[in-house]
Amino acid sequence: MPSTSPPRSVEEIFKDYAARRSGIVRALTNDVDEFYALCDPEKENLCLYGHPDETWEVTLPAEEVPPELPEPALGINFARDGMKRQDWLSLIAVHSDSWLLSVSFYFGARLNRNERKRLFGLTNDLPTIFEVVTGRMPTKDKPSMDSGSKSRNNAKRSTDGPMRTNSTLLNENYVEDEDEHSETLCGSCGGNYSANEFWIGCDICERWYHGKCVKITPSKAEYIQHYKCPSCSKKGRQ
Repeated sequence: MPSTSPPRSVEEIFKDYAARRSGIVRALTNDVDEFYALCDPEKENLCLYGHPDETWEVTLPAEEVPPELPEPALGINFARDGMKRQDWLSLIAVHSDSWLLSVSFYFGARLNRNERKRLFGLTNDLPTIFEVVTGRMPTKDKPSMDSGSKSRNNAKRSTDGPMRTNSTLLNENYVEDEDEHSETLCGSCGGNYSANEFWIGCDICERWYHGKCVKITPSKAEYIQHYKCPSCSKKGRQ
C-alpha cells in the first residue's frame, strides 16, 4: 500500500475505520469464496487486512518489529478445515472487529477524552463485522443474561468423555475425579487427560485432543458447533 500521512482527527480516523471495515466485510461476504481459497492451511501464518482504500488482503504479517500498526489475528488459515465454514468466518469476524478498534485507537492516541468518546460513538453506530457475517441485528441497551449460567446450562455429560458442550469441549471447569478419566488419551500426542488442561473432542471419530495439539483455544472453541479433527478433515469425513 502507498504510504500516506496517518489520520489525526476524529473524522479522519473514523473514515479510515469505515474504509478498512468495508474491505473486510467484502472479504467475508461478497468475496468469501476467494477469501476461503486464499486461506490455505498448508501456508504459513496468514492475516486478513482491511486497507484505507476499502480493499482487503490475505498475507503474511509485517516483518518489522514493532509493526507500524497493530497486527490482526495471526494464523487464520490454520483452523479453516477444522471448523464449519460459517463458524470459522464468524471467528475471523470477531478478531477483525477487535483489530479495527485497536487500529483506530492507535491513531487516536493523541485525542482527548471527549474526542475518544466521540470516536467510539461513531464506530459503535455501525454494525460489527460479526453482526454482518452472522446476520445478527444489533440491539440497543438490552439486558444480557449471565454468560456463565448460559455456558453451564449448555454443558452436558457424555458417556464416553468427561464433559461435552455443543462443540464437545472438555475444559478446566470439570470437577469430577481425574481417576475416572485417566484412560482418556490425546489422539495427537498420546498424553493422559488432565482437568487442568483444555481438551476438545472430535464429533466424527469421537477422539479427544489437547487444544494445544490441534491449535484450538477455549475462545476459538466457543464458535465451533461441530469440531472435526485434523485426521478426519484430511480423510474428508462428514
